[in-house]
Amino acid sequence: MSDDGSSHTVASASTVGLKAKGNGVAQAQEVGKAIAAKAKAAGITSVVFDRGGFLYHGRIKALADAAREAGLEF
Repeated sequence: MSDDGSSHTVASASTVGLKAKGNGVAQAQEVGKAIAAKAKAAGITSVVFDRGGFLYHGRIKALADAAREAGLEF
């Protein structure tokens, strides 16, 4: 997650730092929860979700849904 105006990374999460287990969808859910927690800790509650041209299903959908459930607004 970055602030485009100041080119500054506010929060980030990946499966490497989380040591997430399971398949790709389960790992994406863990990353979604982690990024939401880090964003909320930084005082951010509303974000823009850029899927980077990928279809909205599978891991992309799992990450977004988990982040929403953890409190982020898209």
